[in-house]
Parts: sequence; C-alpha cells; structure tokens
Amino acid sequence: MKKLPIVAGIGMASLLAGAVALWSGEVDPAQARQSSSDTPSADALRIRSQIQNDSAAPTIAPQGYDVTVVVFADYQCPFCRKLHPSLEALVKEDPTVKLVFRDWPVFGTASTEAARAAIASKWQGKHAALNDALMKTTGKLSSASIRSAADKAGVDWAKLQADLTAHKAEIDGVLDRNSRYAAMLGLQGTPAMLIGPYLIPGGVDLGGLREAVSLARRDPNGTASQ
Repeated sequence: MKKLPIVAGIGMASLLAGAVALWSGEVDPAQARQSSSDTPSADALRIRSQIQNDSAAPTIAPQGYDVTVVVFADYQCPFCRKLHPSLEALVKEDPTVKLVFRDWPVFGTASTEAARAAIASKWQGKHAALNDALMKTTGKLSSASIRSAADKAGVDWAKLQADLTAHKAEIDGVLDRNSRYAAMLGLQGTPAMLIGPYLIPGGVDLGGLREAVSLARRDPNGTASQ
C-alpha cells in the first residue's frame, strides 16, 4: 500500500504547540512549526480541540465516536471533489467517526459563495445534501450552478437567503477561524485533513482514510513514528 502522506503526530504536536503564539500574531507559521515538543502540551491539546469542535462548522457526530476527521476543502478544488466519495463511504461504514467540515474557500469568489451557502444550509438540515450536490458539480462554480445544486439538494432557497443574513456573523466567524487554522497547520492548499492528531496535507483514497483512522485509534496522542 502506498505510504500515507501523514505529518507525524510528534510534528503535529509541535505545530499546535506554537499555535497560540501564531493566533496572537506573535510568530509566523514557519516559526510555529519549529517548536520541538514531543508530547502535546495543554495548549496544543486545547487548540486541537478547538479545530475539532466548533458549533458553527457543519459536523457529523454520531454517538460514541472515537476519532475525529477534520477536512479543509474548497468546492471548486478537483482533488476535494475526488476525496468526497471516500469521505462519504468512510462515514457510512464506520459509525464511530466524527466528520467536521472546515470550508476553506481558496479558489475565489464563487468558492466563498458556495461555502457560505453550504454552512447556512445546516440551519435547515440540508448540509449533507448540499455538500454532496456541490461536490458533484463539474467545472467552475457560479451563482447559477450553486442555485442549481441547492435545488437538487432540496434546499429551501428563500430560507437559505434568510439564514445567510440571520447567521452572517457566525458564518463569517467560522470562515475566518478556518483560514487561521489552515495557517496554523501550515496548509498550502486543499484538501487537507486532521485525523485525530495526524495531519494529511492532501487527498487519499478510502483505504488511506481507513489506515489513518486506525492509526489515530491506536495512537490518539500522535506519538507513532512515521
């Protein structure tokens, strides 16, 4: 099996250990990554928890989950679209995986519009359907194709517009946090995943996701060597 492009858990702890200073603007991402703690500090664990838990971020959280998968994605990213069915299959076959969607629109205005619509759709219980429809849209997105995806997903368009307005501060806030977390993790683009304490800066197939989840279960503190 092809070796997973995982940033070792020790490196993950180092990244997160520098995150508090980075968040405050005291250091840049490169400096944060030079931190050298082998054991996750309390601050590192707190930041990791914040990345994994956010009431504004769309989330699939089954009862009794034991591994959290955080995915940073853009609806216009071809590799995110390729990863999408594998993530869906993982959640379907493994009822103890929590999936957190961290929209990181890096491909321009249409990506931001799609991300905002997807986040807003959670207030009418349609995030899964709209996420799927947007990921299955081919080519570049536009306002028209986003509306078409919403129609396919059964989204109430009028309610979506109302929720975009009513929850603007929450949506703005989570998109800002997603961008900050991406910087903390040193991400260069989408997709990227944080699986337990392990960072995968790129897409993998279903087998790779299973392997990463299994590693996170065996080593929740991220101390396994890679």
